[in-house]
Amino acid sequence: MRKIIQTSVVFCCLILTTISNLFAQTNHQYDYVFSRKPLATSSYAELPLGSIKAKGWLLKQLQLQANGFTGHAEELYPEADNLGANSDWLGGMGNGWERVPYYVKGLVALAYTLDDPALKAKAAKWINWTLDNQQADGLFGPPKMKDWWPRMPMLYAIKSYYEATGDNRVIPFFSKYFKYQLENLKTDPLREWSKSRTGDNIEIVLWLYNRTGDESLLKLADLLKDQAYPWKDIYSKNMFYHFGGDFHTKHAVSVGQALKFPAVVYQRSNDMSYKEAFTKGIEYLVRDHGQSSGIASGTEFLAGRSAVQGVETCTVVEWMQSLETAARIFEDPSIGDRLEKIAFNTLPAQFSRDLKEHLYYTLPNQAVCKHGNAGFDEDYPEGLLLSPYSGMGCCRYNMHMGWPYFVKNSWAATPDKGLAIIAYAPVEVSAVVANGAHIRIDEETNYPFEEQIKLKISLDKPATFPLRLRIPSWCKNPSISVNGKRIKGITSGQIAKISREWKSKDEVLLNFPMEINVSPQVHHSVSVERGPIVYSLKMDAKYVSIKEHKVEGFHDYEVYPVNPWNYGLIFDKKNIQSSFSAIKGAMPENPFVQAETPVKIKAKAQKIKDWTMAYNGMHAFDVPLSPLTSSEPVEEITLTPFGSENIRISNFPVIGEPGKPLSSFEANFDNNNMQGWVYYGGGWFTKDGAIHAASNKGSWGSGIHGSKVIESSVNIANLIFESEITPGDLGNAGIIFRVSRPAFGADMYKGYYVGLNAASDRIEIGKADGQKYTMLSSASLSIAPDKKYKLKVIARGANIQIFLDDVKEPVLRARDTEFTRGAIGLRSYDAMPVYDNIKVKDLDKTDN
Repeated sequence: MRKIIQTSVVFCCLILTTISNLFAQTNHQYDYVFSRKPLATSSYAELPLGSIKAKGWLLKQLQLQANGFTGHAEELYPEADNLGANSDWLGGMGNGWERVPYYVKGLVALAYTLDDPALKAKAAKWINWTLDNQQADGLFGPPKMKDWWPRMPMLYAIKSYYEATGDNRVIPFFSKYFKYQLENLKTDPLREWSKSRTGDNIEIVLWLYNRTGDESLLKLADLLKDQAYPWKDIYSKNMFYHFGGDFHTKHAVSVGQALKFPAVVYQRSNDMSYKEAFTKGIEYLVRDHGQSSGIASGTEFLAGRSAVQGVETCTVVEWMQSLETAARIFEDPSIGDRLEKIAFNTLPAQFSRDLKEHLYYTLPNQAVCKHGNAGFDEDYPEGLLLSPYSGMGCCRYNMHMGWPYFVKNSWAATPDKGLAIIAYAPVEVSAVVANGAHIRIDEETNYPFEEQIKLKISLDKPATFPLRLRIPSWCKNPSISVNGKRIKGITSGQIAKISREWKSKDEVLLNFPMEINVSPQVHHSVSVERGPIVYSLKMDAKYVSIKEHKVEGFHDYEVYPVNPWNYGLIFDKKNIQSSFSAIKGAMPENPFVQAETPVKIKAKAQKIKDWTMAYNGMHAFDVPLSPLTSSEPVEEITLTPFGSENIRISNFPVIGEPGKPLSSFEANFDNNNMQGWVYYGGGWFTKDGAIHAASNKGSWGSGIHGSKVIESSVNIANLIFESEITPGDLGNAGIIFRVSRPAFGADMYKGYYVGLNAASDRIEIGKADGQKYTMLSSASLSIAPDKKYKLKVIARGANIQIFLDDVKEPVLRARDTEFTRGAIGLRSYDAMPVYDNIKVKDLDKTDN
């Protein structure tokens, strides 16, 4: 009997020890930073780095990253100006600027999320030098670096390090630096990068204020806000292109990074206009530049809705972090929806399957990855090459935070001593709730590939607290049950708040049934979605290594399709579910490997013969206008997740009877909306009821001089085309008609051009055949750059006549038979023209 009792005591002690070890963490990891007044006290708080551990497929991505581009970054980029031992961020002679802080920001997050000693040691080298070498006046980092911006990502790195370690050097370090900022910003104000990315700085300032209560930090936050770009107005009034040649307000990375600015300023001000600016900004970005994977385009400037414009890897991770920040400040489930869509589609598409290479630009329709100039505004020849050196260097340093930050921000603590889910994924969460109860939640799921999420709760004592669960807006019939009992009133697009006394072994089961849906895209094409995953054509890919780097296992790859890609979809718009079928398989370690991905979709399709690669072979022509017909056989095709391969078609033309041709078309832009117009190179925007060609300052590369915006729903042979045009004082500007096969570049289209050239006082008619421009006729004419002209073209058969203002006789004539019908558009060559009151009439319909 005594032996039984002794055994029981030992057993109980073991249980108690196990529970104690389970929840034992240093105090700093449970010291959540909630907002203190006067800040918005409704904001959630971050769970400190290390509180959330990845599992399942998500853990695999982090492990691949540790064994891939993050674990080998210092070997891949060993130069003094990059991550070498002679870096100025280690006291050396290099000029690392933003590159080291970008890298360390992601490195710290990955190291402590994985609890990886080797990665922690790498991080400590950079962190220790930075903390131990702060100058007496408070400035930190390389003494010769006179720029506020690179210090901002390093602030994030040090903050995360503090969350994970509680290092007592950090708080005094921050306080000293922010005092330096407050004292020096008036004489050395924000500029360029720091002026555009000020939200990063403010976020850390407010984090420190919530810890220390030092009211001088509020003054600093206000000063930073006042010196920043007017992001509230830019987002709420769609002013991204309203700053002329200024790079930053149209630069997609800065725009995505600044998305957090309205959120953090709202946290300081409680001013609802900042919340409205955040919401409206996303609405404008998605409307005018949205891509199938949930993000706005940018190559590097905001690039419209073309399916062959790309998005930069830096843009992806910055959108994600901004959404993660905003989701803690605004209790809005749509933020988590968008975060998931970008994380589960756009992010993995940027990387090779083993996370050793990346793409600077990823396209919705990416038929090939290769070295060469595509014609983008910022046109790196390595921009579409799968490589550890793809494109500009920024992305190869900034990309490291993508997955680790997603993990660390997937849950948050709430001011009422509960927890909230920002984004669903397989993780394990350790936290404190209620009045000091220690909780662990195992989030068991294969989401977003499967529909169920199980939350298994372990507590050291029963506790009453709320659990907030985001219900995705795409789910029509969501359900939640607690310990087998279904919760009533669960609604799509809401946050379900479940308040109760929780005990160990409680289980919450979330079920989000996933239907297959189609979403409208550019040129009336569609993307196919199931839950938060976008599905693309399964393209068998041929990887060709064109260079093997000194670091073993790292290559430059060109990627080519083995099979045809030019398909249009066949489906019943009234019964989407019957048109597609989901094929489910076993869950692999890495679901972003196309051959192993656990859910595929079968669809019917036909090839479209005329849809081919564009002139330069770097990308396909843009997706043709739908609906359209095909005489090719009907085939069954397979769709796989957007991020499961580096080449894809995600914007599909729709097979069907074409609509009735327009007999007339008008656009006056009075509502400042240019929907339906797609641009190819440069930038176009609406302002004051007119459409403008944007400044191309800051661009370089192939084809940047010629910028076109096309309205493809107009397809007319014989026409009258009228437009008011203010040509500007540089280059030339005009209208194009009978246009087909547009691509990036001055003359990469087929069709006719009529334009005004104020610099040379000429009016001209010419044509482009996709490769070159041919002048058909021109005449001398005094043209005032700032005068508004009424330009009219009458084209009937081979005869083209040009009229200007109210003159009844043509000022110019030409004859040509090459192009007989097509779309209309506006074209600018190194100019900044303004157009308004566009009218097009079909002469054949008018004559009848």
